Amino acid sequence: MISWWKIVGVICVFYALIGGLLMPIPDLPILEQSIRNLFYHVPMWFGMILLLSASLYHAVRYLSKPNLNSDMRSAQYAYIGILYGVIGLITGMVWANYTWGTPWTNDPKLNSAAIGMLMYLAYMVLRGSIEDEEKRARVSAVYNIFCFPVYLVLIFILPRLTDSLHPGNGGNPGFNSYDLDSRLRMVFYPAVLGWTLLGFWIAQLSIRYKTLEQRQHD
Repeated sequence: MISWWKIVGVICVFYALIGGLLMPIPDLPILEQSIRNLFYHVPMWFGMILLLSASLYHAVRYLSKPNLNSDMRSAQYAYIGILYGVIGLITGMVWANYTWGTPWTNDPKLNSAAIGMLMYLAYMVLRGSIEDEEKRARVSAVYNIFCFPVYLVLIFILPRLTDSLHPGNGGNPGFNSYDLDSRLRMVFYPAVLGWTLLGFWIAQLSIRYKTLEQRQHD
């Protein structure tokens, strides 16, 4: 049975895909047509943070009351969050190539995001290197709890303490200071909602698959 939030998510994603490509946009200097990436790049980071937050929640839940089901949920939310982070980096590189002239610059926001992704990729490697289920769950949960706040510092705090090309960091104005008018907001907010709900739907499917896989082994 399809839940209402899944229907909302699909509608919002299709609306963002179609509206983001076809709707008229404000004539912004430098950004020009590349501003349409706002509907795809930024929502990935919103979705990633919420998915990683869900992973953190289940990691804490496992440590408070050890249950391998909580560990499995924590891992799957983290994996989909990492997927969103990688897509966010790729779409950001495409955007940077058109606005800054290169897909990657020595920008603190970009470097911090890359470091954060490497930290979570190390989480995946860590889980794959431990065979004992309970030990893997315990170590992964502890790593997750320390990794999440460090990642938030890397992408939200450190870039604001130095010069940055990225909007909203290092004295550079954010999109609210630009002409983020009602036309962009009409697509941007549904895009954030849609991509986030889609991420949780994918994570839910992954959790169900892992649950069935475990039942077969049992």
